[in-house]
Amino acid sequence: HFGAIYFKEQTKFKGLKKKQPKTFKVKIITVDAEMEFSCEMKWKGKDLFDLVCRALGLRETWFFGLQYTIKGMCTWLKMDKKVLDQEIPKEDPISFHFLAKFYPEKVEEELLQEITQHLFFLQVKKQILDEEIYCSPEATVLLASYAVQAKYGDYDPNFHEPGFLAHDELLPKRVSILQYQLTAEMWEEKITAWYAEHRGIARDEAEMNYLKIAQDLEMYGVNYFPIQNKNHTDLLLGVDAKGIHIYSINNRFSPNKSFEWSAIRNISYSEKELTIKPLDKKAEVFKFFSSQLKVNKLILQLCIGNHDLFMRRRKVDSIEIQQMKAQAREEKARKKMENQRLAREKQLREEAERAKEELERRLFQLEDEARQANEALLRSQEAAELLAEKAQIAEEEAKLLAQNAAEAEQERQRLEITALKTKEEKRLMEQKMREAELIAVKLVKESDRRAKEAEHLKQDLHEAREAERKAKQKLVDITRLNYPHMVKYPQYSPTDTRDANFDKGSMKLDLKDIDLKRLSFEIERERYQYAYGVNKGEC
Repeated sequence: HFGAIYFKEQTKFKGLKKKQPKTFKVKIITVDAEMEFSCEMKWKGKDLFDLVCRALGLRETWFFGLQYTIKGMCTWLKMDKKVLDQEIPKEDPISFHFLAKFYPEKVEEELLQEITQHLFFLQVKKQILDEEIYCSPEATVLLASYAVQAKYGDYDPNFHEPGFLAHDELLPKRVSILQYQLTAEMWEEKITAWYAEHRGIARDEAEMNYLKIAQDLEMYGVNYFPIQNKNHTDLLLGVDAKGIHIYSINNRFSPNKSFEWSAIRNISYSEKELTIKPLDKKAEVFKFFSSQLKVNKLILQLCIGNHDLFMRRRKVDSIEIQQMKAQAREEKARKKMENQRLAREKQLREEAERAKEELERRLFQLEDEARQANEALLRSQEAAELLAEKAQIAEEEAKLLAQNAAEAEQERQRLEITALKTKEEKRLMEQKMREAELIAVKLVKESDRRAKEAEHLKQDLHEAREAERKAKQKLVDITRLNYPHMVKYPQYSPTDTRDANFDKGSMKLDLKDIDLKRLSFEIERERYQYAYGVNKGEC
């Protein structure tokens, strides 16, 4: 019985194994991720594409496609053919790039899902950095600031310090290295200045602002193909959401001629020839030539897809699109409210953090003040002890000073007494000096008087001697006349001071010799007194 059950289970398992389909592996590469899937051998391109879209949560599938490279040429996986029946690389797993194949005319109106917007943002940013889309240096700095806002959120100078963008690729090499002589730090400073202005912008808003700027660039959304006209002149054919454009080989910015989708009646190809028929039947039919048939097929495929979307935009939205737009509006409103709530919470949190920082600062300040007060108290105590010691020293010094003051007072009194004595002595000396001065003045006056008297006396003496001489001469003359028999006496000389001697029996003379002698005696006495008085004054 057990063997019968085992045989039945084995048979059932073998039956299931035989029914399990064969698979092959594929690797899907998006702009920022990689995924691997197992596909059934019978799957068409649409089956694989729908699987990837479901994995990504993508509903706006009409913009995207699966691209692969074969023989150096990029092409797109066809949706209506089996994957393995197409000319795809023979590798395991087979690699496909999930990329935007068609671009919207107005990103803000047409990109409804956030995932769609994000995938477009990543792809366009990569094209700008790889210089597949030309962008001026000023615009690249602004775009880079929105990319930084989308990645890092609001600018915070405390967190986003200089150098935080060093490992981010934000600018094309042509701009950052070759075109301008600016260092990486200078570029970062320019980007950060714009980045700081985007405060409060959410990630999806920053990405949408990026795309709104990028969609105005001349090379945005254009697929270029090398062609030739009937004169074999090399040209470029560009296909985008608005139509077909013809460029010169060295100018991808300004087309020489453009055909809007609304003005094109038909596009066809035959081998390497591509024909564009305008809606106006009288207008000229344009024919161009490509290098390969595959290029014409790819051009036609892109033309059909872009034309379909062009016409679709100008029709009433389908129920699905209307639902998606309604959901997008609701989602935007919800996100707006959520962002407002988050902004309010962030503001409250920042205010709370600022209040906390203020309290911490105040606490630190109070602690610092308490520490300083404690230190001041310690210093005050030390100062008080020092002052007490100084007070004791000052008290001892005061006692010593009091003792010195008493001694000084005694010395002062002694000096006062001495000064009084000295003052009295000085007064006496001054009095004596004044008396001496008076005596000196008197002596000078007396000396002058005496000198004058002496001068008069000298004059009188001279006159007296002259009179004496004359009298003596007269006496001699008289004697000689009256007594000629008398012996002759020597004639008296005026200079002779001796008195003439007469005999006792001689006659008396009338000239009064006694008076002359008295006069001479008085003169000698006055001279003596004068000399004595001068000597006494000098003493």
